[in-house]
Amino acid sequence: MSKETEKQRWQRNFADLLQELRVAQTGVQILFAFLLTLPFSNGFGRTTPFQRDVYIVALLAAAGATAMIISPVAFHRALFRQGRKPELVRFAHRMASGGLAFMLVAMVSSVLLITDFVLDRPIAFLLSAVTGLWFLAFWLILPFSRRNWGDDDIDDDEDPSGLAND
Repeated sequence: MSKETEKQRWQRNFADLLQELRVAQTGVQILFAFLLTLPFSNGFGRTTPFQRDVYIVALLAAAGATAMIISPVAFHRALFRQGRKPELVRFAHRMASGGLAFMLVAMVSSVLLITDFVLDRPIAFLLSAVTGLWFLAFWLILPFSRRNWGDDDIDDDEDPSGLAND
């Protein structure tokens, strides 16, 4: 079995990251589109000043997430065929992480906005906090608690999947 070269590993890491960004990009764009249309709906005039503030936070966080998650494409265009894949992968990783943080804020704010509109505020805060914890559990706590899965089982030199050293 041939070993993966460093160039091949960077190329694979970039391809993997692009696949992940495609999934995140779709979700954040749908949320952003929803938030962009919300002020034009009939019920938006009944929102409280607090709800409008939460809406602005959600909208700006969704915009920030969208910008950061799409930015690796622009970066790739600027560096195209310059042999700077390691730099691109590191940049894309940082932008994806930042974009997910903004997406978390956008999702929790959106939940707060909607639940505060239809429920009592204490229940809205509770449901929003649970939503935030739920996202953090799956996006941060679980992944970081399982970072070393399989370290004892597979030696990087013997990894038949070619996914070692990600």
